[in-house]
Amino acid sequence: MSTQYLRRILAALLLLGMCTALIPTCVAAESPPALEPRGVLSAAAPAAPATSPISSGDNAWLLVSSALVLMMTAPGLILFYGGLVRRKNVLSTMGQSLILMAIVSTLWMIYGYSMAFGKGNAFCGNPFQYFLLKGVGAAPNSDYAGTVPQQSFMLFQMMFAIITPALITGAIAERIRFSAYVLFTVLWMTMVYFPLCHMVWGTGGLFNWASGGRYPVLDFAGGTVVHVSSGVSALVFALVLGRRTGFPHEPMPPHNVVLSLIGAGLLWVGWFGFNAGSAGNAGALASSAFAATHFAAAAAALGWAGAEWLLKGKPSVLGVASGMVAGLATITPASGFVTVPVAFLIGLTGGVVCYFAVTRLKSRFQYDDSLDVFGVHAVGSTVGLLLLGVFADASVNASIANTFQSGGKVLSLAGSPAQLLNQFRGVLFTATLAASATFLILKVVDALVGLRVSPEEEDSGLDLTQHGERAYND
Repeated sequence: MSTQYLRRILAALLLLGMCTALIPTCVAAESPPALEPRGVLSAAAPAAPATSPISSGDNAWLLVSSALVLMMTAPGLILFYGGLVRRKNVLSTMGQSLILMAIVSTLWMIYGYSMAFGKGNAFCGNPFQYFLLKGVGAAPNSDYAGTVPQQSFMLFQMMFAIITPALITGAIAERIRFSAYVLFTVLWMTMVYFPLCHMVWGTGGLFNWASGGRYPVLDFAGGTVVHVSSGVSALVFALVLGRRTGFPHEPMPPHNVVLSLIGAGLLWVGWFGFNAGSAGNAGALASSAFAATHFAAAAAALGWAGAEWLLKGKPSVLGVASGMVAGLATITPASGFVTVPVAFLIGLTGGVVCYFAVTRLKSRFQYDDSLDVFGVHAVGSTVGLLLLGVFADASVNASIANTFQSGGKVLSLAGSPAQLLNQFRGVLFTATLAASATFLILKVVDALVGLRVSPEEEDSGLDLTQHGERAYND
């Protein structure tokens, strides 16, 4: 190993240390006691007193949901993305998601869970409160889920953290250095995901409507935290990285659509854990979110396929799968707050809007978002968040009618112009944070290890040049 390369690694480690230690807002005075930060428990099962026994049913459902969400990354997203790239880049694309299961889990254990769900102030939790998961065991944390062990809640939230940066890989496929993506992930999770997770769901978070947040943004399962943040970051990453050699003039068709369809099916199934699991228990709200998720995905698949059929003369099978994923991303923030017919409408709208974002918008501006992360996830969840501001229904989740207080008065967060404005603020803040932080991180990573492979390496394929192996040996 050269001295220059060793210096770069040491500099990267020093930067990570600064990110975790020098966060003044994270160690500020603790916020007041919270209600139900996820904004769902009061509608289904009130947080249990500290002396109450654990509900085996709630705990079983949360653990199953955790496994379903992890399945969304491996094998769901791995197969979905892997089938969409060219043969020479299959393993590198799959490997980017696979390694995140190890990297993000490690960060989550050390300080990530504490930054996201520890007590701090409006912007992030104290990274040392649950350092190395100290105190995270069998006892429930009534701030979040009072009928399950805090360890179960921690595991469920970790699976969200794993899949979020994995989504970004779709925008930068086929030209990113593996070392650069590893370093980017560590910094992005620390500077973007962990603080944003706290702002939306953590005790005292800026947007946590059930815990004294200043701006009450409804986000049931990660529209801002997961999809808008990753989608906007993916677009910035793609723009900074530049287009693949030959794009958009050289054809770059998927090498195996069958793999992608299998992955898409696994994503649909896993998403039930993603959304319905966010209820935090096995009650009626989980059933409502489950139903909303399913019908929104169905509607979006029809919407995308219908638009493609009308404009191109034939509905592609990959288009149906893409529409389904778009619908799942669109309904994610709204799944615990809307009725099934409204969920169907939101999914249908998301499918059509995302189709035009992926085709017309991308064609107009010629950016190389390889697998359309921005057009599906950022655009889709933005649609869902804004429509939620119009259609949020207290008959589905009664807590939105009587939990948020401002100026000593209880204010309803059901659909209204005021709530639409709150939702817009949440989207704008998330997009601004994700875009600016991503740009800064990329400049640092480029200076330390370089972002992009050489033209010769890109031509040979990342499987061989980054990992020394091939997916197919025939």
